[in-house]
Amino acid sequence: MVSDFKTLKKAAKNADTTLPKVKIALLGDTATQFLATAIKGAAQQNGFYADLFEAEFNQVEQQIFDPESDLHKFQPQFTVIFQSTHKYLTSFESMSSCDKPNAAQKRIDFLKEAKGLLNSKLIICNYPEIDDGVFGQYGNKTAQSFIYQNRKINYLLMEFAEQYSDVFICDLSSLQNKFGRDFCFDSSVYTSTEMVLSVDFVPYVSQRIVDITAAVLGKFKKCLIMDLDNTLWGGVIGDDGIENIKLGHGLGIGKAFTELQLWIKQLKERGIILAVCSKNNEETAKEPFVKHPEMVLKLSDIAVFTANWDTKVENIMNIQQILNIAFDSMVFIDDNPFERNIVRENINGISVPELPEDPADYLEFLYSENLFETASFSSGDKDRTKQYQVEAERITERKKFADEGGFLKSLNMVSEVQGFTKFLTPRIAQLTQRSNQFNLRTIRYTEEDIARLENSDNHKCFSFTLEDRFGDNGMICVIVLEKRNELKDLFIDTWLMSCRVLKRGMENFTLNTIVNYAKSTGFKTITGEYIPTLKNSMVKDHYPKLGFAPVEGKENLWVLDVDSYQEKQVFIKEK
Repeated sequence: MVSDFKTLKKAAKNADTTLPKVKIALLGDTATQFLATAIKGAAQQNGFYADLFEAEFNQVEQQIFDPESDLHKFQPQFTVIFQSTHKYLTSFESMSSCDKPNAAQKRIDFLKEAKGLLNSKLIICNYPEIDDGVFGQYGNKTAQSFIYQNRKINYLLMEFAEQYSDVFICDLSSLQNKFGRDFCFDSSVYTSTEMVLSVDFVPYVSQRIVDITAAVLGKFKKCLIMDLDNTLWGGVIGDDGIENIKLGHGLGIGKAFTELQLWIKQLKERGIILAVCSKNNEETAKEPFVKHPEMVLKLSDIAVFTANWDTKVENIMNIQQILNIAFDSMVFIDDNPFERNIVRENINGISVPELPEDPADYLEFLYSENLFETASFSSGDKDRTKQYQVEAERITERKKFADEGGFLKSLNMVSEVQGFTKFLTPRIAQLTQRSNQFNLRTIRYTEEDIARLENSDNHKCFSFTLEDRFGDNGMICVIVLEKRNELKDLFIDTWLMSCRVLKRGMENFTLNTIVNYAKSTGFKTITGEYIPTLKNSMVKDHYPKLGFAPVEGKENLWVLDVDSYQEKQVFIKEK
C-alpha cells in the first residue's frame, strides 16, 4: 500500500541514517522538491537510507555534461532523470516543421550521450501522454504531431533500456493510465510552482523509483504463497465439490478467478516460485489441479504444496524452510482477512496484500501493488519451480540416511567449473543481483561489469553448476578473484552461492578449486572479507570455518596460507 505524501514526509524527516545507505541523484527539468522528499520517505519505509542529491531546477544537461558538476562529485549509485512531458511539449512546439518528426530520436540521442558520461545506474522516467489536440485523431498517423512523438519516445526508451542492464524505466505513463490525468496533474499548481506532479501522485512515482532501486540492490519478491478456496477459485472445494467451484472464461465470477490464475502462471514463467498454503485435506485440495478442465494452474506449477489443518503461520514457516529464502521475499494472498492478519502479526517481513472483498477486483488491485518488481530476467528463470520441487524430494530422501556423508555420497553430485563466458553473463549478473544470504561482500554487477571482469588481466573468475541424481540446479556459485600480484595474494572480491545447495559440501569444493588455481599460478595467500548486511549473517563465520586465520588489526578480514592447505573432503566430482 502506497503511503500518502504527509506520511512519506514524516518518514523522510525521521530517517534512520544507520540503515544501509544508497546514494541517489535526482535531476529534473521541473520542480522536484516534493519528489525528493517522497523518495527519501519511501526508501526509509523499504529499509534503506536514501542519501539524496537533488540538482537545482532545470539543470539536467549542465549537471551531466560538466565533469566538475556537483552530480559527478556526488558519485551516485543511481541517477534518476525526470524530464517532463510538459517541457518536452514546449520544446516540440518551438521546433521547425522539418525537425518535429525527429523530436523523439533527439531526446534518445541525449540519453545515450548521458549514459556514456554517468558512472551510475540510470532510472529514466518516461512521458505520460499529453494530447494537445492540434491534429485531432489524425495525430496518430503523422510524425508531425506531438502525440505521435510522445508515444514514439516511450517506445524508443524501452528499446534503449533493453540494450543496457543498468538502465531502468520508471513507468509514469502506465501510472497515469491507471489514475487518470486529472489525478496526476494539477494545472493551477503547475502554473504557480512548476510542479508537474500533483501532491497525490508524487507518492506513487517515488514508490516506483524506490521499487527499482530496491530490486537492483537485491530486495525483491521471489515467492507467491496462495490460499485456495475463494482465492484461486470461487467456493469451497471440500463443501461444494469439484463440479460446483467457480472457474472458467464465460460470464460470471469464475472468469475473475481464471484470469487471476493466468496472471499467476505468467509470474511462474518469469521465475516467481509458487507455493500453496491451504487449510484442507491434501487430496481434496489437489483435486481441481488434476481434474478441473478450467484450471489454469497445474500441480507441476507449484513448488511446495501444503494442505492440512495446521495454522497458516506454521505452514508458511515450513514452506520457508524448504525454499530457504527470507520471509521478506514472500507474498501471501488469502481472501480471509483473519488469516491475513494472523500471518502479518506473526511473520515479520512477509507481504500480505489486503485483497478487496469482491474477487472481481483482485487482479486490478494486484496489478497496482507492483509486488514483483525485478531488475533482471533470464530464460533460466522458468526452471526455478522444478528446481525447488526437486529440492523438496532431496529433503525427503535425506531423512532415510543416518549420517550426512552417506546421503551426500548417494546424490552422485557433479559440478561444471568454468569462467564467465558470454553465454553465462546474464545468469551470472542476475545471481550477483539476487543473492543476499550467502553473499560475503554483496557486490552487485551488471552484464557490462561481468564482461569487463572476464577480460581483465587483474581478475580470475569462476562459475559453478551442480547437478545430482535428482536433477540439475544450474549455476549456483560465482567467484571473482582479484590478483594482488605484488603481494602474491588472491583477494576474494565475490563469493556468492545459491541457498538451495547449502550443506552439500559446495563451499569445500569451491575452496579446493580456488586453492588449486592459486598453487598453479604462484599465489601464496588467499584473502577473504565479510561485509555484514541485514541478510548475510549466515556467512559471518564462513572463512574461519574453512580454516582462514584472522588478519591482525582488521575486522572481518581473513587469510589462508596456500602451501599449508589440506584439500577438503567432498562428494562432488568435477565434470
